[in-house]
Amino acid sequence: MKTVTVFLGLCLVFVFVWERVDVVRIGYQIERLKRDKTVLERQRDELRVKFSTLSASDRIAKLATEKLGMSLPQQGQIIVVQSRPSGVPPSGIALVELKVARNDLPSGRF
Repeated sequence: MKTVTVFLGLCLVFVFVWERVDVVRIGYQIERLKRDKTVLERQRDELRVKFSTLSASDRIAKLATEKLGMSLPQQGQIIVVQSRPSGVPPSGIALVELKVARNDLPSGRF
């Protein structure tokens, strides 16, 4: 009977020690995940700034004109097409306006 009591006592001590070790391990894991979260948030913020910089309309217009040789359409090159969904009466709906630039370049060029 005494050996059973000692065995149960050792089992309880083992469970207690295992629980404490597990709590410490989980604490380290939480701290590592917090650091990872901070790094990822910093990267997200940097990517947002980079996206804003790259998608700025002034920058895109400058690249289009300087690197791609594009230019704004001249008077008479824009065709306005208005469309209304079929089967819907004209009252109370907004017209969809589509602007298309006419291509006056010789064939073979885009």
